[in-house]
Amino acid sequence: MAHIGLVLKTRAENLLSLWIHIMAEQQEEDSKVNSPPPPPPFLEVICKSLGKTSRFAAGTKAGFAVSLINRKLDVGAPFVLHIEAVKDGEEPISFGPDAVLVDYGNDWKLQTFTVLDYGGVRQAEHFQRIPKQQSSDGSRPAKTATNPGISFLYMAKILVAFVLLFVLGASFTLALENLPRLILFINSFM
Repeated sequence: MAHIGLVLKTRAENLLSLWIHIMAEQQEEDSKVNSPPPPPPFLEVICKSLGKTSRFAAGTKAGFAVSLINRKLDVGAPFVLHIEAVKDGEEPISFGPDAVLVDYGNDWKLQTFTVLDYGGVRQAEHFQRIPKQQSSDGSRPAKTATNPGISFLYMAKILVAFVLLFVLGASFTLALENLPRLILFINSFM
């Protein structure tokens, strides 16, 4: 009788072990099948001003994305102030200039927030568009040289600095040459 109880206990343990193993394999297969696809290596930002979608690499800072979008805007188009993640029925999430753009998943969309969204054209008048420089054929941005000319005032300042340097050096030299005489003169009164 004890032998039958031991056999039943061993078989029950084996069945339990087999059941746990099968359940673990089933969960592993379910997680492979039902797992969401990995996020794309880029983020899409819907730009209201351009009417286009801009793509940015994962890890891009919002300030960089805003400046890049603003460069593409036509003259007179409202400026992009920041980027928001929006979803129907949810409070929008605003990205500051140093925040990294993040895709929040289901039904969340990244879109631009413009000056007009704040309530009008009046505030847009405070912004000035920096014109793009184009090459002579207009196909690409022109390369600009940042080499300012040397002015007369700059040369005069350098000359005055050298004169002051030599005057200061000469005064120290004279003081050191006459130091022994000064010491003797002071000692003669004592």
